[in-house]
Amino acid sequence: MGKLEDMALFAKIVESGSITAAANQMGMAKSAVSKKLADLEKQIGTQLINRTTRKSSLTESGQLYYNQSQKILQDTDDLLAVVGSSKSELSGALRVGAPLSFGLKHLSPVISQFARKHPSLSIDLSFADHQVNLIEDGIDVAIRIANLEPSSLVARRFTTIRHCICASPDYLLKYGEPEHPSELASHKILRYKSPSGLSHVISDNNGEQYEVPTQSVLMSNNGDFLKSAALDGLGLYFCPTFLCSDDLKTGLLVPVLREFSLVELGAYIIYPQTRYLSSRVRHFIDHVVKSFADPPHWDLDTLESAPLSNSSQHHQARDKHPL
Repeated sequence: MGKLEDMALFAKIVESGSITAAANQMGMAKSAVSKKLADLEKQIGTQLINRTTRKSSLTESGQLYYNQSQKILQDTDDLLAVVGSSKSELSGALRVGAPLSFGLKHLSPVISQFARKHPSLSIDLSFADHQVNLIEDGIDVAIRIANLEPSSLVARRFTTIRHCICASPDYLLKYGEPEHPSELASHKILRYKSPSGLSHVISDNNGEQYEVPTQSVLMSNNGDFLKSAALDGLGLYFCPTFLCSDDLKTGLLVPVLREFSLVELGAYIIYPQTRYLSSRVRHFIDHVVKSFADPPHWDLDTLESAPLSNSSQHHQARDKHPL
């Protein structure tokens, strides 16, 4: 095995967290990966990873080897990209994670365009509304919609995710339209099932906040299902506008409490900061960022009439920062 392959294998072991995880992600037998690591340590003449029955950790030499390997692998990839720039051809595997509803509705055309531009690239797109562990699952980049907290990941924000409260005309005809957040307690609420369990907060133009009742007649971890329930007249839905903008434009759903605003979230593309970025990953990140505007296209018509969320929490869409 060549030196670059040694470095790539060692990096995979470190980033995946174990020899077993690295073997699974690389499609190799655990014994084969373990032997290659032992051969590498023998070749270097020092132990790189402390192995115990419970966990493994990098030795001081292992940390140094890992850090320098990252630079060498990145420089090598950059060199290959420059040499092969005339072909503009990306190859290899790219693993992407994305939330289900947003991914199907708005990321699919972006992925398709990227795939057509780089036909030699193998793209593995996984949809999941729960937060995946990029390193453990071997994912190169992921789309995340959230108010991000500090972590070891790096993020580039590419647009703002706004929300509205909406219902079908039939529901509003039957139960009336709320004119103040205090009236929501008497309405049927359709709620997205959040792992955090946090309730919605609505603000008026003076900054006064109102907490929305947590009781709901229907709860789900899938936004499309809840939108369908709203279209069927089952209740008021606290809906991300990327999901319901078409229905708002056609009148199948009607926004309520438009003079009030909901807290915004950011749409980010994230990746581990400890991992060297291959040319295909860097090109994909740039492609996603350039494919979206802020405000996004689905909000342009809606924003002209009334605010849907709190613009005071707006950030630059293309900032790059640690989470």
